[in-house]
Amino acid sequence: MHIFFHKKADQNKAFIEQIILEQYNRYYRMAYSYVHNDADACDIVQNGAYRALRASATLKKTEYAETWVYRIMLNECFRALEQPRHFSYEYLQEEKGFEPASTKEDDVSIDLQRALDALPGKDRAVVILRYFEDRRLDEIAQILGENLSTVKSRLYRSMGKLRSVLGDEYRE
Repeated sequence: MHIFFHKKADQNKAFIEQIILEQYNRYYRMAYSYVHNDADACDIVQNGAYRALRASATLKKTEYAETWVYRIMLNECFRALEQPRHFSYEYLQEEKGFEPASTKEDDVSIDLQRALDALPGKDRAVVILRYFEDRRLDEIAQILGENLSTVKSRLYRSMGKLRSVLGDEYRE
């Protein structure tokens, strides 16, 4: 039994490593959408990969491995948001007089990012997973460990908040 456990643990670790390598860009994009900083996003993915590989022996069903790793990465994003942030856009703008040249599209992107940042963590996660990561609602429910109706409610509520924050200016 002891040998079987180590063999399964090694198989899990190799499988998790393969998933991380194949999905690295997706994890990075998700992390970047939370922290808006290249170095921090890389740190999140590295920490998430470390945690996933370290805990790979606890994975019970390999068919859920991708969702399991995604959830670990999402939890790393939440951990990073709890830590004190580096210079924000507002800090650079107000304290340092930084004003980037922008186009209308940049303004929309900045406004959308600010509106997303204003959402609570799990509400933001639902929107990002659905519209930026193109995940199905049942996958999102698995990743967040919530039932499908809760995810649907969060998405509906979040989209309403985004519409009200962005206002009529960006509606088609």
